[in-house]
Amino acid sequence: MNNKLPPLWLVVGLMMFPQIVETIYSPVLTQIATQFRVSDGQASQTLSVYFLAFAVGVVCWGRLCDLIGRRPAMLAGLLTYGVGTLLALLANQFETLLLARVISAFGAAVGSVVTQTMLRDCYQGSELARVFSVMGIALSLSPVLGLVSGGLLAEQFGYLGVFSGLLLLALILGGIARWRLPETRPAITTRVALWPLACRMMKDGGLWCCAVLVSLFNTMLFGYYSLAPFLFAELGLSASEFGYSGILLALATLIGSLLNKHLLGRGWQPSSLVRLACVLALVAGLLVWTSQDSLWFLLPMMGVVVAFGIAIPNVLSQALLGYREVAGSAGALFGLAYYLLLSLGLALAATLQDLGMLLLGCGLVAVLCSGRRST
Repeated sequence: MNNKLPPLWLVVGLMMFPQIVETIYSPVLTQIATQFRVSDGQASQTLSVYFLAFAVGVVCWGRLCDLIGRRPAMLAGLLTYGVGTLLALLANQFETLLLARVISAFGAAVGSVVTQTMLRDCYQGSELARVFSVMGIALSLSPVLGLVSGGLLAEQFGYLGVFSGLLLLALILGGIARWRLPETRPAITTRVALWPLACRMMKDGGLWCCAVLVSLFNTMLFGYYSLAPFLFAELGLSASEFGYSGILLALATLIGSLLNKHLLGRGWQPSSLVRLACVLALVAGLLVWTSQDSLWFLLPMMGVVVAFGIAIPNVLSQALLGYREVAGSAGALFGLAYYLLLSLGLALAATLQDLGMLLLGCGLVAVLCSGRRST
């Protein structure tokens, strides 16, 4: 068994992968609605369908990384993602596009659950929290890489250019992972039946709070990706101009991650940082709600993203401390829970078509949940 640490730059790339592929896609939502003759709400629903399939993929790849190893599971997932993206390139009906999105999401889930499992293989305790914080800083680049490149591709080549870029990304990542990704599965890994483990986790109230918090913060972030393109269009702005908003979001994520790293170094506990992030998200969501009829809404939206950068590393680093011996399978079930909740959140976002209301509601529930988690 090779327990060598994987190259950090490769782990960063694989963890960024799911978010990048979503943010690249976001600028073409208005073109998807026009090209396939569907409503704005139906176009936005492609995100909720994506995360529903993503949730199933998290279970599959998380389970497989315990059974066959982290490396084989990662390579199989990247291949699956490539197949789905190729189908999206060939789609000429909306139903075919939805199927392609389902396959792509199922494959892309490997970048979330297997990468997190590999980090939990290699790090523990406060060291793991610091690594997740560093990963958060690196992830701050993903909105820039995704939204800006997606906006430019959409402007120059349309939605087919975006899907071509996604296919190229899958090929590059798959080739590098095959070349440099080691196996990190520890010898203590226990192959347990999923149902007893699921029953154990369902009785864990703290774990449920973690799943709800992760889903709420991701709903706020991806709610922006699914609804903001239409807000920009109403303001007379182009897809590429929407893409440039990724620079502001990246800056906000970087600020949140650096602040989180600084406060951890000053002795703040992860639970305190999560509560701070929830209050910040609620206040910022209220300000977005009152200003979304102008481009000024981007300023409080940055506050929401700062809160995301603080909350997510701390929730993820603490969620599965009691499940280290079954990290892959536990991570799969945990991911299933929060991605199913995220899918529901994005379905609600598509129905509401109101970014401010979505953020305000999510922020309020997050504050209530963080208070319950600390008791």
